Amino acid sequence: MTDDRTGREMVRPGSRAVERSSDVEQRQISNEARLIRGAFRAAGLAVGTAVRGGQWTVGTTVEVTKQLTQAVIDGESSADLAERTGAALQSIARSVLGVSEGSVREIVSYVPSSNGGGGSSGQQTVGNGYIRSASLDDLRRRGDALLARSADVYFTEDVHPAYDRILDQIAPDEARILRFMALSGPQPAVDVRTNRPLGIGSELVSGDLTSVPEQAGVRYPDRARLYLINLNRLGLLVTSHDPVLLSRYMVLEVQPVVEAALKKAGRAPKIVRKSLRLTEFGDDFCKTCFSINGS
Repeated sequence: MTDDRTGREMVRPGSRAVERSSDVEQRQISNEARLIRGAFRAAGLAVGTAVRGGQWTVGTTVEVTKQLTQAVIDGESSADLAERTGAALQSIARSVLGVSEGSVREIVSYVPSSNGGGGSSGQQTVGNGYIRSASLDDLRRRGDALLARSADVYFTEDVHPAYDRILDQIAPDEARILRFMALSGPQPAVDVRTNRPLGIGSELVSGDLTSVPEQAGVRYPDRARLYLINLNRLGLLVTSHDPVLLSRYMVLEVQPVVEAALKKAGRAPKIVRKSLRLTEFGDDFCKTCFSINGS
C-alpha cells in the first residue's frame, strides 16, 4: 500500500502503519546530510571559483579554506579542488561531527565535479570515486594560467614544481642511489653482446649492467634494475655512451650479473663500455631535495 502524502510503501500490521526500515534509514541519512550541509553554509568559511561559466562554493575549516584559496590562485583544475574539498568534508564529518558512513557519502556527493556532472567524455574516475578532468578545455585553461604566471614579474618559484611529485614516486632505495650518484659522479656500465664478424648480426644479451645499486647499499638488490628504470623514466638518470676510466670497469666486469651475461653470450662475447650519469635535472634535484655534504 502507498502513502498518498509521501509516495512510500506502507505495511499495516493490525491498525498501525510501519514504514520499511530501509526507507527510514535513508530518510535519516538525508536529513542528517541536509543539516550538516546547512552548518557548512552557515559557518561562512567558503571559497568560490568560477567553473565552466558557473560558480560553486565549498565550505570547510579556516585552514582548509586558505589552502583552497591558494589552489584557486595557482590555477588548479576544478577536479583537483573538488577532490581537496571532498577529503576535507569526509574528515570533518567523521572526526568532528561523528556522523554515519552513509551520510558521509551523501555529503561528499554534494561537492560538484569539474563540469557539474559525472561520467561525461574527457573524464575518468580515480580513487575514492572522484572525477578528474582531462578535457581539452581544462588543459588549455591550465596552460594559459601557466603562461599568465610566467608574465607576472611578482611571481616567484623557488624550486621546480615537479620535485614535490618526484619525491612521491621514488622508493627509499632509489633515494640512496641518487645520493650515491651525486656524491660519486658517473659510474661504469656495460652492455654484453654476442660477437659476430664486423659486428654484423651482433645481438644484445644484457644491457646497462652496473653495480651502482649495490654500491649505494640498497635494501632490496633484486629490485635494482626496476629502480634504475624508474629513475631513468623520471629524467634523473641517463646511460651515456661516454665511458669512464678504463680501470673502473675491471671490478664491474667480474660481478656475477656480468659474468652470467658473458656466459650466455657464448664464444668470445663483446663488451660495450658505457657510463651511468645524473642528468642536469637529476643533479639539481639531488642538490635541492637531499642534504649532501652538509649542504
